[in-house]
Order: sequence, then structure tokens, then C-alpha cells
Amino acid sequence: MERRAFLAAAAATLFVPAKTARTLAGDPFTLGVASGDPSIGGFVIWTRLALDPLGVNGRGGMPVRDVAVDWQVAADERFSKILRSGTATARWKQAHSVHVELDGLEPGREYFYRFRTEGRLSPVGRTRTTPAGGQPLTFAVAACAHYEHGFYTAYRRLAEQEPDLVLHLGDYLYEYGPSGYTALAGRVRTHTPGKCATLADYRLRHAQYKSDPDLQLAHAAAPWLVSFDDHELENNWAGPVSSTGAPAFDRRRAAAFQAYYENMPLRRGSLRGAVLRVNRRVSWGTLARFHLLDTRQFRDDQACLDGVRAACDERLSARRTLLGADQWRWLEGGLAASDTGWNLIGQQILMTQRDYKVGPGREVNLDSWDGYAPERTRLLNGLRGVSNPVVLTGDAHMHHAAQLKPDFDDPDSPVVATELVASSIASDGDGYRDRAWVAEALAENPHISYLDQRRGYIVCHLTATEMSVDFRTLDYISRKGAPAKTAQRLTLPAQESAHRLRS
Repeated sequence: MERRAFLAAAAATLFVPAKTARTLAGDPFTLGVASGDPSIGGFVIWTRLALDPLGVNGRGGMPVRDVAVDWQVAADERFSKILRSGTATARWKQAHSVHVELDGLEPGREYFYRFRTEGRLSPVGRTRTTPAGGQPLTFAVAACAHYEHGFYTAYRRLAEQEPDLVLHLGDYLYEYGPSGYTALAGRVRTHTPGKCATLADYRLRHAQYKSDPDLQLAHAAAPWLVSFDDHELENNWAGPVSSTGAPAFDRRRAAAFQAYYENMPLRRGSLRGAVLRVNRRVSWGTLARFHLLDTRQFRDDQACLDGVRAACDERLSARRTLLGADQWRWLEGGLAASDTGWNLIGQQILMTQRDYKVGPGREVNLDSWDGYAPERTRLLNGLRGVSNPVVLTGDAHMHHAAQLKPDFDDPDSPVVATELVASSIASDGDGYRDRAWVAEALAENPHISYLDQRRGYIVCHLTATEMSVDFRTLDYISRKGAPAKTAQRLTLPAQESAHRLRS
């Protein structure tokens, strides 16, 4: 990473600025750069101009005018071979964000990109196109980064591993005001004032998170596939329903969606009026296909007053949906038509059945797939015959490895897929590994083979024959500098009907 920073600084001298008046009084690239949604011939590159990221109106201290932004894509870190260049418009009505969609590049190779405006240069980002064939893939899975709960050292450690791709599965930010959710972690840092409710609030909160240098490193290290969960808008929202009964929730949701689009490396067609399309497919050549789901926007309201509580009959109604009819057809058709060796389903909430009560009786999280059990059974039955399905999940704030079965209460029910759940980047603070608690939880849920409550992320190394999984953890985030280590390494061989995980 130090070598890359040096080369980026050297490369900046080659981006000769045009003779234009410098009217921006400072560095407008305080939020860094990012790339995302790679394809066989391109990707999206992103930046957002902000002279003062924490300016109270959410506009980042920028003037109320559009700004021309030059961009370059090169084959090397020194930008000695520039392959594409152009000029985009950072529109003030879109918070001076820039989304440039590239195509026509070579498949399966690394590229570098940067921006310039009014004589100022951005940091340099590294990205890549997807391959045409079956080249191996190293990707990271991350989720849940409550700013107040700790430092983003896990993002820095993830960046240092330079994966080919990063999959971020929600709770990129949290909407609470200062100390709005600190019971488990205390407060290490402080949110911007107030709970997010308006477009200005969400823009400001995104800017605060994006100002973190460790997060900027992770964005600049690799292309990201992003999808939201609940806290990008409001805790446990469901379709058109506010979990708190917030007034004018449709306007608040539209504001959160607009701010999310403005601050993420998403394609320009993602925001369609009141709908933000994040369910999509990205193929890594013939090796793997990512099927990204939206488990918030089209779901029915949670059953039985939501939360972790005793299981109730309402959650067992076959009429209830988590994905919605259109997304269900999209997923079903995409899985049936997939011709890649692996099918990786990226989604936000725990899919495996999880009993939180030790001993007789059962308590489940009704915000997760346990609250929509018949649709989960239908999905898992549909995975029979799909080539090497693996479910990748966020939200739970702890690492899990689990075997997915259509009927978790039947020992003879077949295992149809594996679920890998990433712990949080920061949410719930330092975390811990209580061996007695883990033993009790695993005994209560025999289909779950691994749990760890420490902060961290997952790194997966994927080939045609196996997936090697590193559960990475940090011992603390309440102060900076923690190393990351592989707390558990598992191997998932291809073409095993039982999807047995080997330690």
C-alpha cells in the first residue's frame, strides 16, 4: 500500500492540468474514489466532490453550480499508458457525484483510474474487469460499519490484501443520532448531529463515513459490489413500512436512496424514480456468478411485532414474502439459466435457521429469513440442482458457517448449500469470543459449524475445484492499529452434494 501511494503521487505529475481558473478553495476529493459493478469490458468509477465533508447542509461545502471533472483510466500505476479519458459533469443537484461507466476494455485485467477538476487531482484507484474464462477469484465480504462503535481498521486490513473484488452486504452506515445505539459498544467516535431523516442528513452521514481514511483505502483497492440493508434508511424497515411509524416515510426512503446512489459506485440506471435497483447479477467469467438480492424494498412487514422473540404462527404463513414476486421470478430464472461453476447469492440477513434460546422452546429473529420461513423453504428447495450454490450474508455482527437445509428440524433433510456470514467491520465494538457461549449456541443449532463475535471480514479464494474461506478477525477496534488474523479457515469442495465444509 505504501508503494502504491508513492506511485500515485508520482503519477499525479503526468496529469497535466488545463489552464483553467481555480475557483474551488481547497481539495474537492476529500471523500476519495471508488469503483464497482465490473463487467467483462468495464466497470463504474466514482467520486464525489466535497470541499467540506461535514458542511451542515449536506452539500459538502460546494458551490451551487455544476462542475466539470476530467477522468483517466490507465494500464499501469504510473499512468504512462492512458487507455481512456473524458470529462463528466458533477451536478450540484446530485451532490456533485460522478458515475462514469467504462466499456470496451480488455477482460480479466487490472486498471487504474483518477479524476481532476479545476487544477486539483484525486487519489488513484485500482480496479479490474471480469475475465472471459475460468480464472481464479479472490474476493472479500464485509458488512455493518457503525462509525461510533470503533475505528475502521478492518477496512484497512482488507485493503492490504488487495482482493479482486469486495462484496459489501449492507449497513454501510447507521442512521442513528449521536449515542443512538451504543449499549453494547460504548461510543468511540461521534455521529453528525441528529437522526437521519432528510436528504441533507443522509448526504452528511455518508460524507462523514466516506471521510474515514481506512474506508477510502478499501474503496481504492478493488471494485465493490454494494447493496443496502436497513440502516442506510432506518432500522428494520420493511417495504413501505417504517419500523418507528415515521411520518412521510416514502419521502424519507426516497431521500435515503438518492444519497446512497450519490455515494456509491453504482451504474446510472440504478436509481429509477422511487426505486433503487440493487438486485443484479455479475459474472466472473465461467467460474462464478454473483446474484445480489434486495431483502428490504419488496418484503412484507415483519411478523409478530418484529425482533428476537418466541416463534409465532404468523411467520409460517405461505402468503408472506421477503423478496417480492418480481424479484423472486428474477432470481429463480437467473439460477436456472446460470452456466457458471459456482453461484454466489449475496444478501443481507441470516438465511439459516437460528434458535437464540438455550434449552426448551425457540426464539428467532423475525427480521431475518426465520420470519419468512415458507419462502426460505421454497428457495432452498429450488437450489437443488444449481451448480455449487453458496449464500453470502451480512447483518448478524458475527461470523457464521452453516449448512442450509429445506427443513432444519429434520436430520434427514438434504444440505443444499452453504451459508457464510461475515461479522461486522465495527458494529458492536471490540466483540469477543466466549467459548462457553459459542458451545451452547452450536449445540442448539447443529447445522451451524462456526461462530465468532469478534469484528472482521471474510476472504474467499475461489477456483473451479474449491472455495477456500478465511474468517478474518481483529481483537480490538476501540483503538487503532489492530492486526487481522485468520481465526478459522474452511474449504468447500466443488460438486459435493452435501457441501461439507472442511476445517
